[in-house]
Amino acid sequence: MTEVSTLTDDDVARFVDEGFVALRGAFPTALADECRSILWRLTGLDPNKPASWNRPVIRLDGSGEAPFRQAANTPRLRGAYDQLVGAGRWRPRTGLGTFPIRFPHPADPGDAGWHMDGAYLPPGETWFWLNLRSRDRALLMLFLFSDVGPDDAPTRIKVGSHLDVPPFLAPAGELGRNGLDLCREMDAAGKLDNPDRPLALATGAAGDVFLCHPFLIHGAQRHRGSVPRFLAQPPLDPTGLLDLDRADGSYSPVELAVRRALSPSGPRASRRSGRR
Repeated sequence: MTEVSTLTDDDVARFVDEGFVALRGAFPTALADECRSILWRLTGLDPNKPASWNRPVIRLDGSGEAPFRQAANTPRLRGAYDQLVGAGRWRPRTGLGTFPIRFPHPADPGDAGWHMDGAYLPPGETWFWLNLRSRDRALLMLFLFSDVGPDDAPTRIKVGSHLDVPPFLAPAGELGRNGLDLCREMDAAGKLDNPDRPLALATGAAGDVFLCHPFLIHGAQRHRGSVPRFLAQPPLDPTGLLDLDRADGSYSPVELAVRRALSPSGPRASRRSGRR
């Protein structure tokens, strides 16, 4: 059973169609403020001295401090995890990271290309891989610890792009693909920056969380505003691999999207009104 009915049926169906859902007020604003204060401390910079913000982006690995654990595990988020991934199919977060903190700066940040996130490193590899059954990643998540407007380097999202990825992964089987090689192949095929996929921006208020399909294509951008942007982009860890051939048909929305990508004429998620 789901702890809390966080998402409506329309929200869930939209997740399958578009690859993400924005959960507004997923954790309290006061908690976001506390987390942001910790992140300022970890940067070693002064929030009151913009002259010290001399780089376009600073990346911090992660933190298990209590405010981050609390932000990742609110009842609303846990309910949404259950609805999108399946009860018992994900592991609670013990902290959050990584944190790409973006500052107002004229320089190209150097990391703004379209991509999907890999999740595991085969022996001898230095770039993360991904496979059709989404090993080691149940969701991609974007936790907003500051208000993010259109000029504040919001993450760019290719709406529906999660449906473009599975056909490129299917031939690789369990081994999967190097994420960089996959991006190059999809780019050559016109599917990485697919002109048929609309652009969305991950804008919102501190405390919002974007819950994204693990295959969603997204990208960073330069900060054109005046206030630094604080965000975490952790995975939700799965308890196992996606099962794309369940005997009982109890597919999660994440699995339904992959099945649709491999068989576009297949069944679609319900849009019944009301909450689950």
